[in-house]
Amino acid sequence: MIGVIPGLLITGKEFGFVAIVGVIGLSGMLIKNGVVLIDSISYEIQQGTNPFKAVFDSAIARFRPVMMASLTTILGMIPLIPDPMFGSLAVTIMFGLLVGTLVTLVLLPLLYTIFFNIKPIQDYKGE
Repeated sequence: MIGVIPGLLITGKEFGFVAIVGVIGLSGMLIKNGVVLIDSISYEIQQGTNPFKAVFDSAIARFRPVMMASLTTILGMIPLIPDPMFGSLAVTIMFGLLVGTLVTLVLLPLLYTIFFNIKPIQDYKGE
């Protein structure tokens, strides 16, 4: 919602039924991105990788696929913005996905390390 509300205010679109449908679709996209990242971290840890290195490497490895999927969706929604019916859906998905992707790639690994009490490796340079 931290991306959806400013997006709707900036564009002047209403938060109606179609925008709510956009929020539901947006939540599914963001949950999928989070699950894929967490699964990647879990896989790395199961393979014997140091937990901090697993979080760091998984976040970097998932950066490009998550950004590509998000950017293609955002760009694909641009033609719908002027549409009177689906404009609010497009704005909801575009702005929500923009902010949600950053949250997924930055905040989620940070919260993972905090919740699982993962300590950083001394002098880790991502090698």
